[in-house]
Amino acid sequence: MKTTRKALYNRSKELIALKGKDALQPICDLLKENIHHYDWVGFYFMNDEKQKLEIGPYSGDRTPHTSIPYGMGICGQVAVSGQSFLVPDVSKEENYLACSIKTKAELVVPIYKGDVLIGQIDIDSHHCDPFTKEDEQFIAKLCKLVATAY
Repeated sequence: MKTTRKALYNRSKELIALKGKDALQPICDLLKENIHHYDWVGFYFMNDEKQKLEIGPYSGDRTPHTSIPYGMGICGQVAVSGQSFLVPDVSKEENYLACSIKTKAELVVPIYKGDVLIGQIDIDSHHCDPFTKEDEQFIAKLCKLVATAY
């Protein structure tokens, strides 16, 4: 039986309530295991002093990008703009940092604690143009939930 996004959100809410920040790894695993086009799910957090994103928990293949300068790649651009960024086909994006040759699309959504940008969730897919408006809305809602742990 397919797990609905509502059920995934509710489970994530339970995890945050029980574990706080320690819920991030189980949330990554939950999303990757239950949404077929989420092939890499991870968090990056702002390090304003170094002007870099630092990797947090993630689920998927290892990545060489454990620290990303603001402005570099999709994640780095979100660190600067503070806005979600959906790339249906990464081969068409000039400022793209390849984490894996398998990645075909990427969705990055910022995490705000109040008015302060604290991080983001990064989702990579091995399929071109897999992300829907439902994905964007679900992940934005999830980011608001994650912010409550900070």
